[in-house]
Amino acid sequence: MIIEIDGHKFDAVFEDKLSPESCEAFKKAMPFESQVVHVRWSGEGMWIPLGDRDFGVGYEDATCYPVPGQILLYPKGQSETEIIIAYGCVHFASKAGALAGNHFATITSDLDKLAEIGRSTMWEGAKSIKFIAD
Repeated sequence: MIIEIDGHKFDAVFEDKLSPESCEAFKKAMPFESQVVHVRWSGEGMWIPLGDRDFGVGYEDATCYPVPGQILLYPKGQSETEIIIAYGCVHFASKAGALAGNHFATITSDLDKLAEIGRSTMWEGAKSIKFIAD
């Protein structure tokens, strides 16, 4: 998979063995286009708020502490459905408290550039994002 954020392309892989249902549901939604903004409470991450969107999955390989490059799908519950992309130290949370999201994909290239784009979302605002099957 290729993930393009603000015109920069990153290589990524689906974590099919760890989160098969989340991967399958997200693949059905591809190509997926949205905007990413800086997280509010979670630390060094970017966030795609998805409101009431229902991917029809429960929790699998869920974590509160993704490492740089890991992408989580929060299938709603205490908070709205969302995707979080870690570019640094993250403790996934919302105004409702700590959250755990399904680790369904991982960016495998240019993590330094990912961190640069992540920091720029904090100071410059929203960036375009596309998830594209390769």
